[in-house]
Amino acid sequence: MPEIDIVLVEPLYDGNVGFAARVMKNFGFTRLVLINPCKLGEEAKGRASHAQDVLKNADVCTIEDVFSRSNIVIATTGEVSKSACHAMRMPFYSPKELRERIRDVDGRISILFGRENWGLNNDEVKRSDMICTIPTHEMYPILNLSHAVGVVCYELANLPLPEIRLAPPQDMEYLYRHVDRYLDEIHHPDFKRENTMTLIRRVLGRANLTTREASTLHGLLRRSEWHIDPTLLDRDKTGKGNLIEFREDEEKR
Repeated sequence: MPEIDIVLVEPLYDGNVGFAARVMKNFGFTRLVLINPCKLGEEAKGRASHAQDVLKNADVCTIEDVFSRSNIVIATTGEVSKSACHAMRMPFYSPKELRERIRDVDGRISILFGRENWGLNNDEVKRSDMICTIPTHEMYPILNLSHAVGVVCYELANLPLPEIRLAPPQDMEYLYRHVDRYLDEIHHPDFKRENTMTLIRRVLGRANLTTREASTLHGLLRRSEWHIDPTLLDRDKTGKGNLIEFREDEEKR
């Protein structure tokens, strides 16, 4: 199964952290990640029960660390836009649908759970590759943090061995930067830039690209750039326009 990190973003109550550790272990998950957590005391230990190891070994890091090391980042949210015009929160998947999206992935997947009082912020959602929401009744749609963790872990438990090795996070970032540069080449309107890049991240993020696939997209972008501006062909010495060349080109800038 993929390497799945359960990431609690700025949890407010140590009891919820303890309960989250416990329910993770119930379904075979042990990789707990904490972003700027509250102080963990006796209540967290008590609520964790026999998952003391999960709690003790929790990785405390920054949200930037999570995005930089993850092949796929999934944001969980209780509120979703019903309009396909809202790029930041569309499309979204239920935990069961999420299982089908990631079941064959060989890589590190981070699932973000937001703050108890107001969830994830817009930037955290926008930067994520996928959105997951738990179907709840409209009478009381907000789940406790640990309950949300439990539902997602239940649906993702016992995934089969992975088959697809994903492109590493750095390669995907190079690809996004290349697309961003390409938008300059085609004079894409500035006021549409942010929304367009969010859509690109959504589409490519859920495509589960391999390194070769990412490199192929680099090559297609490069060839298109050569047709737009033939002088670029002289600058690109080998004429292949692949991922390695783009990485080297970026490092020179």
